[in-house]
Amino acid sequence: MGKPHPIELRSRVIAYVDEGHRHREAARHFRVSPKFVNDLVKLRRETGSLAPRRQGNGGGHGKLAGVTGWIETRVAAKGGITLDELTAELAEVHGIGVHRGTVWRVLRGLGLTHKKRPSGARTEA
Repeated sequence: MGKPHPIELRSRVIAYVDEGHRHREAARHFRVSPKFVNDLVKLRRETGSLAPRRQGNGGGHGKLAGVTGWIETRVAAKGGITLDELTAELAEVHGIGVHRGTVWRVLRGLGLTHKKRPSGARTEA
């Protein structure tokens, strides 16, 4: 995620718009996007400030944030459980419908694996 524009640039853009210039003119003049100028005007109207909003979602607020403990115990109890089985159990037990990729990201974040075989074991030809 990129860095927010500096407050000085934000205040100069708003001052330029307040002088009566259109948003697109301000965008060209300061070499920013018209959407940035529109969002900046909207931000000032809503908050009264030019400070950038907080970026990102803060982490840990996904659908599975409340059941990570359950997932850990379930994987520990049934070591060979697959992502599809975990997804089905989440829907059945907790009523949470998620894609198996979401479950994988949670497992990866917990440092767990879903492999059924040890990493050195191979199938024979």
